[in-house]
Amino acid sequence: MSAEPTDDTAGSSGDFIRAKIADDNATGKFGGRVHTRFPPEPNGYLHIGHAKAINLNFSLADEFDGRCNLRFDDTNPETEDQAYVDAICEDLAWLGYKPDGGVLFASDYFEQLYQWAEDLVNKGLAYVDDQDPDTISAQRGGFGRPGIESPYRDRPIDENQRLFRAMRAGEFPDGAKVLRARIDMQNENMQLRDPIMYRIKRATHYRTGDDWLIYPTYDWAHGQSDAIEGITHSLCTLEFSDHRSLYDWFLEHLDLPYERPEQTEYARLGLTHTPMSKRVFLRLVETGRVDGWDDPRMPTLRGLRRRGYPPTAIRAFVERVGIARTNATSEIELLESFVRSELNRTALRRMAVLRPLKVIITNWPEGEEATVEAINNPEDPGDGTRMVPFGRELWIEQDDFMLEPPPKYYRLSPGREVRLRAGYYITATHVDTDAEGNVTCVYCTYDPESEGGSTPDGRKVKATMHWVAADHAITRTVHLYDRLFTEPFPGEGGADPLASLNPESRETVTDAKLEPALAHVAPGQVVQFERLGYFAADLDDPTVFHRTVGLRDEWANIQKRRARESSQGGGSKGKGSTGKGSRNNNG
Repeated sequence: MSAEPTDDTAGSSGDFIRAKIADDNATGKFGGRVHTRFPPEPNGYLHIGHAKAINLNFSLADEFDGRCNLRFDDTNPETEDQAYVDAICEDLAWLGYKPDGGVLFASDYFEQLYQWAEDLVNKGLAYVDDQDPDTISAQRGGFGRPGIESPYRDRPIDENQRLFRAMRAGEFPDGAKVLRARIDMQNENMQLRDPIMYRIKRATHYRTGDDWLIYPTYDWAHGQSDAIEGITHSLCTLEFSDHRSLYDWFLEHLDLPYERPEQTEYARLGLTHTPMSKRVFLRLVETGRVDGWDDPRMPTLRGLRRRGYPPTAIRAFVERVGIARTNATSEIELLESFVRSELNRTALRRMAVLRPLKVIITNWPEGEEATVEAINNPEDPGDGTRMVPFGRELWIEQDDFMLEPPPKYYRLSPGREVRLRAGYYITATHVDTDAEGNVTCVYCTYDPESEGGSTPDGRKVKATMHWVAADHAITRTVHLYDRLFTEPFPGEGGADPLASLNPESRETVTDAKLEPALAHVAPGQVVQFERLGYFAADLDDPTVFHRTVGLRDEWANIQKRRARESSQGGGSKGKGSTGKGSRNNNG
């Protein structure tokens, strides 16, 4: 399914969440306050799916003159790390968002959460269970299958009090006991079948050290943390819909000195060729299929940053997708079109040859050099021009010359004249070949009257080619990327997502020839290699370039095809309409 705006997405100003907040403010709910939060778990790196949640929460706070917190829900010491906290803060700043009130942590509330848990024990609404996790899970039953009450469910309150305090004091081994909420083992909502609130876990927490031997579950800590922080609108993706009843149950049964927040769910971001799973990403990293979490092929924000995706383009994309009540999948080509549009406006133009073929201009005086003037960015005249060295020997792309060209091939071939970008008209005369018949050098003549691309007689040519002066070229490594996953929906139907991993997702060129201006790019700077695409200088080593995205707008082609199908009465082809594209087009 494509994520075209519908009646409940309606762009940034008309979605159902904004309508709800406007209605809440109109009726005086929460006293007219709007306070949201972005609550990541510090157990991995943010990915493109998180960008939607980040943008929604922060933009709502901005639009309604409210506040937005960044709170880390750090309740599992075995998977969490300060490095993830630092990375998430960096990614948030890179996207252009600054949280209100600094950085907050659920672990700051551990003592208060424990005291509230004791309150539930004292009310007979929580109990200590001695059963192991597998038994507890089996006894919960399932949809259409009844739950089985724990034999410890009716323990006396004073015994539960003593045991829960003993759990905290470290009197039992890991996994020996848990604290469970006492709700309803026959409830149709599985989340309400006496969920676990605390487990014994002797693990060092990255912030609290060894102060705690029991840790709250995410479901127990989440809603209460929202209440402590004064959150009004707790926004979650649809998979948390069944958790809302539990979220509300906890809040209802505690004597909170806070206003109760309200949870609302919305559809998460879906993107073709892109699984949104930390587990999948972890497998990619741990098995060496990618070079790390910031590999430019990864859909992590760190990977997209290294690849050269502008944060403004990511924000514009998630705004365009909108907010809906039902899940849908956007084509990755739509995201790429936002990246391409932004870079077309901002990126400087430069010339680079990825697969070099030597050209010698036989009527150019030996030993003589010149410069030609080239435009830095035709989209922004204020970027001015640059002088590019030109001489007798040049590099061109191998596929810009053919000894025996097919019909409608307009680039260089024997006897054909072409234009060199910002340079001269040249005509191929003869070639050198190796023992296998491969062309190793092309000899040409040039028209001295054609400097800048025009001639006194006004003749035109059908091809303009980029080039680099051989004596001034710098040699660089360039990485070219295709889709990391070949299938539009990796893992569909229960398949292993890694089964559709593309073994040719990266091609590395080590002998690319670049114009000398590219020796001075800043780390992370994106430039357009004319006729080839947009390329980002590596953040750590700016002598390495990553292709960000190609020049061809595949999204425009998808739109044209849909319009054609619609006019022919075929309608949309749904999942089959996403397409994979080619390496040259995908970037």
